[in-house]
Amino acid sequence: MTTLKQAQGPQFTRIYSYGAARGDRLVPNDDLVGPIDSSDEWIRQRTGIVTRARASAGILAVDLATEAGREAIEKSGVAPESIDLVIVATISNVQQTPSIAAVVADRVGANPAAAYDENAACAGFSYAVTQADALIRAGAAHYALVIGAEKLSDVVDPTDRSISFLLGDGAGAVVIGPADEPGIAAPVWGSDGSKADAVGMNATLIDFRDGEAAWPTLRQEGQTVFRWAVWEMAKVARQALEVAGVEPEDLALFVPHQANMRIIDEFAKQLKLPETVVVARDIAETGNTSAASIPLATHRALQEHPELSGGLALQIGFGAGLVFGAQVVRLP
Repeated sequence: MTTLKQAQGPQFTRIYSYGAARGDRLVPNDDLVGPIDSSDEWIRQRTGIVTRARASAGILAVDLATEAGREAIEKSGVAPESIDLVIVATISNVQQTPSIAAVVADRVGANPAAAYDENAACAGFSYAVTQADALIRAGAAHYALVIGAEKLSDVVDPTDRSISFLLGDGAGAVVIGPADEPGIAAPVWGSDGSKADAVGMNATLIDFRDGEAAWPTLRQEGQTVFRWAVWEMAKVARQALEVAGVEPEDLALFVPHQANMRIIDEFAKQLKLPETVVVARDIAETGNTSAASIPLATHRALQEHPELSGGLALQIGFGAGLVFGAQVVRLP
């Protein structure tokens, strides 16, 4: 019997670089408060958001993904044609098919890379990093471009008080490739579909087609999500540290999903992070960008704190599904 050849990749991988793209318009709270009968002060106190980045009508999630991907590739030192895997985490593709990833692969010069989109909402970037790491180490790819890209302003109801004022547009990207030592720890990831109704679309495209509902938009049960995020996700973050074999004081950076400043602050308190650890708080200016929030927040942190380079970062994403994913990574 003929024995099949089995691919074998490198033992370790790491993140080489980050790229970012934000919506071209900064939208302050005052521009949104009328339809939800609110105030700038209320939004700041509840969420920590001062502005959110939103993209103009002619800019799509695929355009933001392309811009972020190009920056990540340029910084990585990896030739575009050497990238043979492109993964885009998104809930914002305006077409069921083709994937954003296939279009981006062509635009950035990685054609004919394997390319696909994955939908794990706000945990999507963490999921995609986990997949790229595993696929490279399995020998299925050599270099990966991983992008979280969202244009959430396309699925916002301006009269909705549950989530609309939180959301922004943007894309964050990384290039992942072989390393001499571990650069991406094993993930702590999972889901709880019993809480699927806590965050998600308020209607289906079938409902919209049949005239039974307006254009589907995002909604959430704020208190349910807040309690789950604060109590359950803090446990996941601690587990991710244990899996990686590191202590909170070993971290240089903590990058939680940029969902709400109160959640971020509670995380830092529960993890007992020392003052030496920088906590990413990109939400104040960018808003909640779902799958894009972790790479965008990391990109900003590296710009503002170049001394973080080479340090360890704990990243954790969580959201609709409900899904979650966390891991420790070595910063480029």
